[in-house]
Amino acid sequence: MSDGKNPTENPDQEKGPRRRKKWVFYALIGLLAVGLGIGGYWRFFLKGRVSTDDAYVVVDIASVSSRINGTVSEVLVENDQFVKEGRVLVELDARDYRVAVDKAQGALAQIEADVQSATMDVQLVDSKTKDHVLAAEAALKGAKYQVEVEKNRLNRLQKELQSAKADLDYAQKELKRYETLYEHRSVSEEQRDRVLKRLDDAKSALGALKDRIRGSKASIASAHEQVGQSEARLKIAESNRKKVDIQVQRLKSLKARRDQARAALKQARLNLSYCTIRAPLSGSVAQRDVQVGNRILPGEPVMAIVPLQAAYVEANFKETQLKNVRAGQPATVKADIYPSHTYHGRVAGIAAGTGAAFSLLPPENATGNWVKVVRRVPVRILLNKPPPSRYPLRMGLSLEVTIETDGGNSDTSKN
Repeated sequence: MSDGKNPTENPDQEKGPRRRKKWVFYALIGLLAVGLGIGGYWRFFLKGRVSTDDAYVVVDIASVSSRINGTVSEVLVENDQFVKEGRVLVELDARDYRVAVDKAQGALAQIEADVQSATMDVQLVDSKTKDHVLAAEAALKGAKYQVEVEKNRLNRLQKELQSAKADLDYAQKELKRYETLYEHRSVSEEQRDRVLKRLDDAKSALGALKDRIRGSKASIASAHEQVGQSEARLKIAESNRKKVDIQVQRLKSLKARRDQARAALKQARLNLSYCTIRAPLSGSVAQRDVQVGNRILPGEPVMAIVPLQAAYVEANFKETQLKNVRAGQPATVKADIYPSHTYHGRVAGIAAGTGAAFSLLPPENATGNWVKVVRRVPVRILLNKPPPSRYPLRMGLSLEVTIETDGGNSDTSKN
């Protein structure tokens, strides 16, 4: 008898396909959920960000060295000790340099005395020669004036001589006339004697004038001689006046030597001050390589100062990550040593070339076989504030850096 069912149908065979479809459906749902999760994570956590764990703490250290030769007499710091700017680090034996300072001071004192003496000599010679020149000029002027006076006197006497000659000639003629009249008894003897006396007076006056003229000529000759002597004395005074220029040049030379002596003293004092080596900035002492008794040379490093308070981050990003990175963008920094603490900073700058380009042996891609390698470019990150005392950063620590390429003040300038 038949119960109405197909004897070929098997219920277990029908459940298999339905079960597979269900699993495929669940798998698709799961894949969709994973995709949505990855997309959401990228959208909310990765989009607009670039990260790298190729990052390290960098500090610009200051190498401390001596500026002079010297023997170390005292070392006042130890490695890892924090020192403030100006703190004394090393003392050198300063005895030789103190002697050099004393010697330079003595040389300067000597040259200062020479300069003072030369200054007084210049003033004295200047005053004396100036007075001599003025006196000689005055004497020459007086002698020339005396010549003019005697010439004027001679001219006047010569005019008087002409008048006296005329008077004598008139007196002689008058006497002849009176002699004739006296012979004829036309005039008295008294009248003739008066005319004769006038003749004698005219002769005397003429003789006196001639004597005065001879005296005037002698005075003129003497005055001319005085002029010549005054001119000679003036030339001598003017020649002596040139001694002032010689003294002035000597004084200039001494002043130049004084300047050299002052510079030598200044250098000696500087060298003495260099016996005390001080910290150029605040920071921690590192690489101390000096002991008491060491003989050190100029420029030889004795230690380093590491200013940890000025530490910054150097993150080496792949070149493919730098498309949207600009200066001023915010960045977060995590240190492997403090995984629970986050530092905040900003992009200060992007290096001008890849790390390989500035290496000791840069790649030569134009020679041999070439294999393309993604290069890394250093990006400088400055922290917004110094690291807290609980989480100090040390030079060379490994970091993980994330830059927010969609935030902050980015530099959008085009090349």
